[in-house]
Amino acid sequence: MYLRKHYRTIVLSDIHLGTSHSKVAEVSNFLRCVNCDKLILNGDIIDGWHIKKNGTRKWQPEHTQFFKILMKMMEKCGTEVIYVRGNHDDFLDSIAPISFANIQIVKDYILESANGKRYFVTHGDIFDRVTTQMKWLAHLGDMGYTFLLWFNGIYNRYRAYKGKPYYSLSQRIKQKVKSAVSYISDFEKTLADFAISRKCDGVICGHIHHPDNLYYGNTHYLNSGDWVETMSALLEDENGKWNILYYADVEFDSNSSENSNITSIATAS
Repeated sequence: MYLRKHYRTIVLSDIHLGTSHSKVAEVSNFLRCVNCDKLILNGDIIDGWHIKKNGTRKWQPEHTQFFKILMKMMEKCGTEVIYVRGNHDDFLDSIAPISFANIQIVKDYILESANGKRYFVTHGDIFDRVTTQMKWLAHLGDMGYTFLLWFNGIYNRYRAYKGKPYYSLSQRIKQKVKSAVSYISDFEKTLADFAISRKCDGVICGHIHHPDNLYYGNTHYLNSGDWVETMSALLEDENGKWNILYYADVEFDSNSSENSNITSIATAS
């Protein structure tokens, strides 16, 4: 009998349920194969912007299934779920903070790791001047980003036809644009400085769809990435060590018709 891989903490962000670009099947496959004490959903899990614009026609049964998996984790494994609001699910602002059963909905969170270090957990949009002070530009940028993801989907269907693995063309383009690289660097440094001001040893965020595990001086910066491009998650083991998991590096049990068992997990720092 296969035993699920257990982690102390798993962090997911930017799943964007309600959009056609959400890799909900992949993130659901991953969650079916793991156990954790704490699951942090670090913002933009539900894409309220797209649902408001398009109605619920973009909401698919597999999006509902994602939440059923969470409920099963809470029921069977005792998993505590921390849902941190993001800019695309800012409709939660009206009810946060609130807790019921094993779920907390919050605007930010302090996580104490297994080795005693404190991490300030935030989606990260409040440190992005575009999303906080120039929301019209954020919506305009969202339209361009949606087009980039659409093109990324076409490109990867071609790769699949050629028998090649998934490749995030949109991530590669952003990494080549000088202004985008500068923006990411400024974003990371700003959050690292804020963690220090909150007397924390590190910061855990999402928002910019760029997974990372690095240090600014003595401050640990962690970004969980997303599930529309990179398909990545942050994992904390029982010793407080953090790693980034990429879905592309996961090997599934070939004997499972639903690909729901992970036989090995490769992590990257």
